[in-house]
Amino acid sequence: MGTAMKWATVTDRRWPWAIIDEAYQMRSDMLLWTAGLFDRALFVGDPGQLDPFSAVETDRFQGLPHDPMNSAVAVLLGNNRDLPVHSLPVSWRLPPSAVPLISDAFYPFTPFHAGSREADRTLTFSIRGMRTPTDEVIEHAARTGWALFQLPARITGQHDIEAFQAVLGIAERLLARRAITTCEENPEGHVLQPGDIAIGTAHRSQAHHIRALLARQYPQLQGVTVDTANRLQGCEFRLTIVLHPLSGRGDASAFHLEAGRLCVLTSRHRHACIVVARAGIAELLDAHPSNDPAHPGAASKVADGWEANHAVLAHLADHTVHARAQPGRRRG
Repeated sequence: MGTAMKWATVTDRRWPWAIIDEAYQMRSDMLLWTAGLFDRALFVGDPGQLDPFSAVETDRFQGLPHDPMNSAVAVLLGNNRDLPVHSLPVSWRLPPSAVPLISDAFYPFTPFHAGSREADRTLTFSIRGMRTPTDEVIEHAARTGWALFQLPARITGQHDIEAFQAVLGIAERLLARRAITTCEENPEGHVLQPGDIAIGTAHRSQAHHIRALLARQYPQLQGVTVDTANRLQGCEFRLTIVLHPLSGRGDASAFHLEAGRLCVLTSRHRHACIVVARAGIAELLDAHPSNDPAHPGAASKVADGWEANHAVLAHLADHTVHARAQPGRRRG
């Protein structure tokens, strides 16, 4: 067992089989370095998540058979048209409340369903709330599996301190109210701990600022995972709090529209996902329609980022709690 980079250093052995996990995270050059070590290989991976590359200008390579920005799976499928492909039709991580949105928005060609039933997973609170917007948003997420905590529209750039405080305030209330989760693994109930919560961001600098605020002002949240979508891939948590990649932005770049980034952020949870964002994202999307050029021969994305973002926003419209709403009221 080892990483592709380590296998690439082996020169004196050969194996009849290889199982390559997270295959969509393998770069094509690593496949070239390791393919000669095995007679057969089983590639296991998730096509809806992030590519193993940074977003840069690659026009001169796109469409070429040796495009270095292709993943290992794209190269494999492009050169083996008759290769058998098997889809896993069940998600054991996502609850039934999450599967319809995630499946439709990010996996339009490989739909799946939840392995658990609605009655299997619950989220309740031992302590009553104070009828604040923060309490309202966690209660709504507990009932439905989703919630959008919407801040007033404003262009803030990457570092939105008000949004950072909102994210940490939501995590604080989840623990202060002694949330209890039940599922097929813990039918007797599990008291939510800091390690059960993840806070997801698009940028490393955002994660860094949130960690700094947590350390200074929220010592009770020590143990909460705060990281980027890239680092959260493959992880699983009971609850996730997501800072929307397009929140507070004045543009919609390819990086922030990447379907895989939003997919990872909104699909790490077993019980509920709470999205924090400033108002105006739908208008931002409409002002920046998807117009990426098509390159003959280039591997196509599984899901279009512009459409996926609109699909997620449309779903969250019915799960919106405004940060400055009157206590006890929810406006969709």
